[in-house]
Amino acid sequence: MLSISEYRHILRIAGKDIEGSKKIIIALSQIKGLGYNLSQVILQSLNINSDMRIGLLTEKEVSDIESAVKNPSLIGIPNWYLNRRKDNDTGTDKHLLTSDLDFTISNDIEREKTVFSWRGYRHMFGLRVRGQCTRTTGRKGGAVGVKKTAIRPAAGGGEAKEAGTTASATESAAPDTSAAKTAAPKPSETKE
Repeated sequence: MLSISEYRHILRIAGKDIEGSKKIIIALSQIKGLGYNLSQVILQSLNINSDMRIGLLTEKEVSDIESAVKNPSLIGIPNWYLNRRKDNDTGTDKHLLTSDLDFTISNDIEREKTVFSWRGYRHMFGLRVRGQCTRTTGRKGGAVGVKKTAIRPAAGGGEAKEAGTTASATESAAPDTSAAKTAAPKPSETKE
């Protein structure tokens, strides 16, 4: 246990700057790829009190935590706890953190797109991938290639068309009335 004078305000574990005032279990779960449960298992296997502040750890404890975070199977954590089982390239079980996790996920998605798997097609078109219902949800951003145009009615009603002038010319000459705007049907209301 360190004294107050040896307290560190900022620690760096696995490439992440962590505030020294946080509890160890909360601080470790801030690292991307490391959740609350895995942090708790790591601390229990290293016999470190999870309620202690992370700024009060010794150098040895910090190095033990960092090596356990990088390779959890070395301290006896079972393989089913790891987030990358049977890697496609190596065939081994490993645990990915921070930018490695993002990079591997993007590589997996790109590989599925290049082999034209069904998941790849769904990713290409921005649709739900995991079998969710899409009849009523996920409708945002679906209109591709459709351009909506607003129809502006003539200011004078029928006189503008008889005189041979366009609607834009009459709009510049006289302002629109609210009655003319409400009387004209919208494009979606026209029936064919």
